Amino acid sequence: MKKNRRDFIKATGLLGAASFLPLNNPLSMLNKADNFGDCVLIPSETAGPFPLDLTDNTYYFRQDVREDRTGTLLKLKLKIIGLQNCLPMQNVRVNIWHCDRAGLYSGYYNPMNTGSTPETANMKWLRGYQLTDANGEVEFITIFPGWYQGRTCHIHFQVHVSSSYSAISQLTFDVDTKQAIYAANPAEYTKGPDPTTPSKDNIFSDGYQYQVATLTPGDDGGSYNSYMEIAVKGSGTTAGTGHLEKENAKNFTLGQNYPNPYIDETTIPIRLLHPSSLTLDLFDLQGNKVTSIQKNNLLPGELNIPLNMKTLGLPARSYVYQVTIKNNNGTYKDCKMMTLAK
Repeated sequence: MKKNRRDFIKATGLLGAASFLPLNNPLSMLNKADNFGDCVLIPSETAGPFPLDLTDNTYYFRQDVREDRTGTLLKLKLKIIGLQNCLPMQNVRVNIWHCDRAGLYSGYYNPMNTGSTPETANMKWLRGYQLTDANGEVEFITIFPGWYQGRTCHIHFQVHVSSSYSAISQLTFDVDTKQAIYAANPAEYTKGPDPTTPSKDNIFSDGYQYQVATLTPGDDGGSYNSYMEIAVKGSGTTAGTGHLEKENAKNFTLGQNYPNPYIDETTIPIRLLHPSSLTLDLFDLQGNKVTSIQKNNLLPGELNIPLNMKTLGLPARSYVYQVTIKNNNGTYKDCKMMTLAK
């Protein structure tokens, strides 16, 4: 399927204006996790010296972030929950980025990015984002990161809750399991064992109890699975609200498809506040547009759009649906994840 990314998901839930935490955001000043009931707020960490703002680059909407990078296969699953009630938060964007097996980051050419070349600045590997499903989960296919001087092995992540709030942090792994991966794959991880433990890492040295992801062997014997639960400010099942969300609400409301999770059929509810035209685009989790539905000259009111995967000629799987509304006030977009029942 040919990729169509030019108009892909430029919507509030996925591509809001505020991609990173402002410096005066109280979360950016947290060094320790805050405890609210049974959930613990993920400690805020620096985005590091090699972040890229993915907000306006829809190329990065993908599960498989490897491109040409080789290393031990890592299947990473992150679950996002709301701090206020510990319930899953669906339809929030999660970005990840990390170094390759040699400790090199894509997108940068400077002395701090050891081994980088001018060509490295144009690379995009090991960076991507997904939208959380009905269980608050995202999954990525990547490689197990290497390490570089002064930092223990780690993965950066950003949870974009709304156009006014994001949480940025980092995760690491159990030291013994990590070192075993390096030792078992010397041809790939030629630098050998990681010399820096989390307690000696200046990012994790103030405490990393809530930033250690699980790391277990995959069924094939060569890959690894990793999982971590991340609590961010907000309430599970309730979307965040920022400026863009408020502007959307003056013109239309995009509801969650039902049933969700679904099997073969589902319905997308929409409420229009003004006469409008509407486009519904469906994307797979690698960012490919797989179908598009156009409806014109719609009157204000409730609208339900049924989707039958067999009729559309599509396999039943999880998709992201984006709705674009055009009316006399302008153009407005929103998107959500529809989750396949397992």
